[in-house]
Amino acid sequence: MRQHHYLGALLKISETLSYVATWHEEWMALVSFSASALKCAARDGWIGWDFRHRSGRLKLIANNSRFLILPKGVPNLGSRILALCRRRLPSDWEATFGHRVLLLETVVDPQRFRGTVYRAANWVYVGNTKGFRLTRREYSATPQSPQRVFVQPLETRARQLSCGAPLPSSYRTGESKRMLSVAPMQSLPAFFREIPDPRRAQGRRHRLSTVLALAADAVLCGRRGYRSISDWAKSLGPKARERFGCRRENGRSVVPSEFIIRHVLIRVAPADLDRALRRWSKLYAAEDETLAIDGKTICHALDYQGRPTHVMSVAGHQTQTCYAQKKWAPCP
Repeated sequence: MRQHHYLGALLKISETLSYVATWHEEWMALVSFSASALKCAARDGWIGWDFRHRSGRLKLIANNSRFLILPKGVPNLGSRILALCRRRLPSDWEATFGHRVLLLETVVDPQRFRGTVYRAANWVYVGNTKGFRLTRREYSATPQSPQRVFVQPLETRARQLSCGAPLPSSYRTGESKRMLSVAPMQSLPAFFREIPDPRRAQGRRHRLSTVLALAADAVLCGRRGYRSISDWAKSLGPKARERFGCRRENGRSVVPSEFIIRHVLIRVAPADLDRALRRWSKLYAAEDETLAIDGKTICHALDYQGRPTHVMSVAGHQTQTCYAQKKWAPCP
């Protein structure tokens, strides 16, 4: 791969499988499938899902990250290998990583290739990328040459299954992951500015509204626990940190530490936090057509009389946003 492929050898990208195609014990081609692209407008538009579905279901897509046909001069070799991979990959992927895949994707540089081998193997051309490339922390500021995007469904109902709610159990890859779009994310700190800061004025490095907004967004994205919330905040890129109003230090935005997040959350008044979240939820509640009400008994949580604590929650079906969560009276 390093010798013959113009992109060189492939570094392991999350879940990765590689194949060697042989004929009479002679290597004919090398193929690698890796984790899918985080964002691709052409692919996402063809599937028809929104960012909420995409964030938790990207593992249903495998990316054909490398395809190298060695110079052997065998006709129709490329389409034959892709057909064999299509038949074998689903079972291999499930056996290796514990979940199934619905779709294959790849990009082709039009300055070098036309994607003829993918068309011959019944892959579908769905459009071009915008030319932006993902660097170590963010997407490149200026677009480069757009790439052609090809996909191949592994199921006849791949698009319907990808957008379906709920996802069939055989395709679930763990806990549900949710994301907020830019507008709700950017508006969160404003709703927490009226909450009194329980911390001493001396030594405050981060605004209370920023800490609470980061914690709320992390929980809405499926994170639980102080460390998980802190890890989520650290994973944010520079632009997302600016939206939350993180403080600047040495020319870069800095997120609060796990200690600061814990210190704030255990001291802020729950009633003030609840009112602020309810006002924020009301602003974006129009997207939900139906609501779900559910009750849970919290394990190992007892009130002053030694009775179990029960919590009732109201969540929207479409946005999966929790609109209210109240402590309920003890069950008889």
